[in-house]
Amino acid sequence: MYNPKIDITKVYLETERLILRPFLLSDLDDFYAYACVPGVGECAGWPHHENIETSRQILHLFITGKKTFAIVLKANNQVIGSIGIEKSHFPRSYFPKRSVRELGYVLSQDYWGQGLMSEAVKRVITYCFNDLHLDYLTIGHFKGNHRSQRVIEKMGFIYQYTGTYQTQMGTMIKENLCYLLVNPHLNK
Repeated sequence: MYNPKIDITKVYLETERLILRPFLLSDLDDFYAYACVPGVGECAGWPHHENIETSRQILHLFITGKKTFAIVLKANNQVIGSIGIEKSHFPRSYFPKRSVRELGYVLSQDYWGQGLMSEAVKRVITYCFNDLHLDYLTIGHFKGNHRSQRVIEKMGFIYQYTGTYQTQMGTMIKENLCYLLVNPHLNK
């Protein structure tokens, strides 16, 4: 099934330094703290939050959407980012009769360059393939976002094409590099 339903309501994943769990209303201040920083959201296709009310509305969408993990740093129990299991934007012809989803993520600028996003993405890939039994994962980054490109390539995603991408906020990004990862258990 293309873009199967996702529900992470009761899912808690752990890595050496992180806990990945559903967002809670009590995460609002942590969420706003990184989402209001210019340059953070823009790397993911959304404008930084001008006020805490914007963060509250999006936090509500995360909670009711049931497909976005809060990235919690174990050292201080602070939410420092998010990773969502989104609908894939790849053409359906890539996946006839196969299950696919797309990963999207953002991390607080205070934690860039520490390998935390790679750690989170690796754990979510394992969850998607082993627990959700997805056949494929897709992912993309905007041209010039070399941090995301490094994470994507480190995780084994293979470049497929560059296309136009419309963000959930309606922004059109003309140079979105698109990658694919195949479940290693597929056809075994």
